[in-house]
Amino acid sequence: MSPETIKEFVIASHFDMNKVKTMLADNPDLLTVQHQWGEDDFEDGLSAASHAGNRAIAEFFLAQGVPLTICAAAMLGKSEDVQKFLQADKSLANAKGAHQIPVMFHCAMSGNPQIADLLKTNGCNEGYSFALHGAIRYGHTDMVAWLLKNGATQLDVKDYQGKTPLQKAQEDNQSAIADLLQQHGATA
Repeated sequence: MSPETIKEFVIASHFDMNKVKTMLADNPDLLTVQHQWGEDDFEDGLSAASHAGNRAIAEFFLAQGVPLTICAAAMLGKSEDVQKFLQADKSLANAKGAHQIPVMFHCAMSGNPQIADLLKTNGCNEGYSFALHGAIRYGHTDMVAWLLKNGATQLDVKDYQGKTPLQKAQEDNQSAIADLLQQHGATA
């Protein structure tokens, strides 16, 4: 299988369920292959769906037998699974998924502060500010509040589009989140 085919599959795994299914039907070996973006940056279909917050594609991969990861579990809001990962290895509280995206970002997309508490209690000490973008993407006001209370201090951290959390909240008409950010010192 060519590197171009693997790359095409991984890109589709972020957002295109139909293409994922079609490509897998033609080549089942794509299920667990990884594309190498850089020296230490590998991404498979599940990790692509996980950091994109694509629950349907992530759940599809899990149904096909792809092993659950802590990042996927955090994004999917599977607190019991996150707890099991952390009981087996506390260092996973600072795990990183594809593109070195911290597990706290994945957690923020779930909107589940219980998982954020699990991660923090088990030693998570990074990714809080960047995780604001994951919470804002899905309008999780409670998660934004949790992040601001528990360690998100870099309020000018930019997302992949070069936008700050406040800019993104305002752009998405999320006034409650924008107000929270401004109360904590965020400026446009």
